[in-house]
Amino acid sequence: MIRSIRVLGAALGGLVGIVIVASDASLFRDVPGGSALSVAWVVAWSVLGFSLLPYLTVVPALRVVRGVQALSTAEFVTAVVGLLLGLLMGLLLGSPLSAFPEPLGTWLPVGVSLFLGLGMVGLTVAKRQDLLVAAEAIGLVRRPEREADGRRGDPHIVVDTSAIIDGRIAEIVDSGFLFGTLVVPRFVLDEIQHIADSPDTLRRSRGRRGLEILTRMQKDAPTPVLIVEDDVPEAEEVDAKLVALAKRYSRAVLTNDFNLNRVAELQGVRVLNINSLANAVKPALLPGEELRVRVIQQGKEAGQGVGFLDDGTMIVIDGGARLIDTDVDVAVTRVLQTVAGRMIFAQPRHD
Repeated sequence: MIRSIRVLGAALGGLVGIVIVASDASLFRDVPGGSALSVAWVVAWSVLGFSLLPYLTVVPALRVVRGVQALSTAEFVTAVVGLLLGLLMGLLLGSPLSAFPEPLGTWLPVGVSLFLGLGMVGLTVAKRQDLLVAAEAIGLVRRPEREADGRRGDPHIVVDTSAIIDGRIAEIVDSGFLFGTLVVPRFVLDEIQHIADSPDTLRRSRGRRGLEILTRMQKDAPTPVLIVEDDVPEAEEVDAKLVALAKRYSRAVLTNDFNLNRVAELQGVRVLNINSLANAVKPALLPGEELRVRVIQQGKEAGQGVGFLDDGTMIVIDGGARLIDTDVDVAVTRVLQTVAGRMIFAQPRHD
C-alpha cells in the first residue's frame, strides 16, 4: 500500500509542477536553460510528492487504527461518548462565537469544537471507572450479578505472565484444585506474545508454550479462562496493574513472581503461588526414613553424591561419589528448607 501511495504522490507532485509551469509561462522563460529548469522543477515536485504523501495519509491513518485497536471496549465507548459531548458543547458555543468579526468568526467555533471534543475524549477515558460507578448509582447501567450459589465465576483469579509460561498451571487446573474463573488481562496476553516473538530460543519456546496452554485451557479446562480488556492506565508497571485488577475482582492473583508476591501481600491481595504449592505437596520426610535413589553425579563436597526424587527434590548422599550410576538405599539424616526449595541429606544404608 505504501508503495502505491508513493507512486500516486509522485504523479500528483509532477502534475502540480506542470500546472505551475503552465500557469506562469514566464517562470523560466527568461532564464538560461529554462527548459532544463522546467523539467527539474517538475521532477522536484514529483520527488516531494513521493516522499510526503504517505506521511500525510497512510501513516497517520495506520497510527489511528492501531490506537483504536489498542483501546479496550470500555475505553472506546467512553471515548466516543466524550467526543460527542465535546462536539455538542462546541456546537452550543459556536453560535455566539460566530458573531465575532472575520476571521475570528470562522475559526473560533472550529477551534473551540476541536478543543472540547479532544479534551472530553481524554477526560472520559481517564475517569471511565468513576463514570461507571456514577451511572450505576443513578440506575443508568447495571453490572451483571453473580449467580446466587456462587458456583461459576466466583472467585475471579487474576493470572500473571510467570504463572502461564511456567507450564504447570494446566495440570493444576485439570486436577480441580483451582475454583472459580481465571482472568487473563489483555496486557498479560500481549506480554506473552512478546516473549513468544523473542529472538532468544528459550524465551520464545516458553512464550509459545504459554500461548498453547492458554488455548487448551480455554477449550478443555474445567476452570473457565476469561480474557479481559480491562487496563489500569494510571499504573505503569505490570505488577501494579495486576494488583489493581485483583482488587476489582476477588482480591486474588496467581503468580510465580517473587516481587509481585510481596507487593500483592502488602496490599491485602491473596497470592496463589505455584512454587509454594509445589513445595507444599512434596512428601514430608523425617530423619531416619529410608529411600531408594539413583546417584547421578558428584556433589560439591569431596565424596558426596547427588540424586533426585521424582518431584525434583535434591538428595545429597555422604560417601555417594563412589556409587554414581547405581541405585542405593539411603537413610535420611536431615532435611534443609531453602529459598530455592528443599534439600535432603542422607547416608547409604548398611545392612
